Amino acid sequence: MSKSRAEAAAGAPGIILRYLQEQNRPYSAQDVFGNLQKEHGLGKAAVVKALDQLAQEGKIKEKTYGKQKIYFADQDQFDAVSDADLHSLDAKIAALTAKVQSLQQSCRHMEAELKELTNALTTPEMQKEIQELKSECARYTERLKNIKAATNHITPEEKEEVYKNRQKYCKEWRKRKRMTTELCDAILEGYPKSKKQFFEEVGIETDEDHNVTLPDP
Repeated sequence: MSKSRAEAAAGAPGIILRYLQEQNRPYSAQDVFGNLQKEHGLGKAAVVKALDQLAQEGKIKEKTYGKQKIYFADQDQFDAVSDADLHSLDAKIAALTAKVQSLQQSCRHMEAELKELTNALTTPEMQKEIQELKSECARYTERLKNIKAATNHITPEEKEEVYKNRQKYCKEWRKRKRMTTELCDAILEGYPKSKKQFFEEVGIETDEDHNVTLPDP
C-alpha cells in the first residue's frame, strides 16, 4: 500500500462519519465507496472497515437487511424537530412541488410547440421544395464538374494574344476606313453626282449598310 493510500485509509473513519452526518440518510458500503472514492481516493476495503469501526464505536447506526448492511448517522445527535418546523418544511415541499409541476407543464408546452414546428417543416410542400433545390444543386454541381474537367480552356497567355490581335485588326480597320473616306471625299469634290450615287456606281458598301459599328479602341 502506498503512503497516500495508507493516509486515505487512516482518515477514512472521519471522512465517512462527516459524510453520513451531512447527508443524514442510509447508505450501503458500496454507496459510500462509490460516492467518496473519486474525491478522497478511498478503497472498498478501507470503507467497509471504517464503517464497521464506526458502528462498533456507536458513532453511526447499522441495520442488516438480508445479506446487506445499511449504515446511517445516529439520530440522537440531531435536535428534535417541532411540529411548527415540520409544517414549515411541508409548506416548502408543497411550494417546490408546485414549481416542479409548473416547469414540467412548461416543458410539455415547449415540446408540443417544437413538435408542431417540426411537422410544419416536413409538410409535402416543403419536401417538394427541398427536393427541387436538391435537384437544382445537383445540376449545378454536374455543370461545374464538366467545366473543371474540360480540356479546352485557354491559358492567360493565349487570352492576352487574342486581345492583342483584336486591337491590331481594329486599328487596321480604323486606318483603312479613314483612308477610304478621305479618298472618296477627294473624288466627290469633282464628282457631278451625289455621294450615294457614287457609292452605287463604284460598288462601295459601308459599315452602316450592314449595321456594323467599329469597336472602341
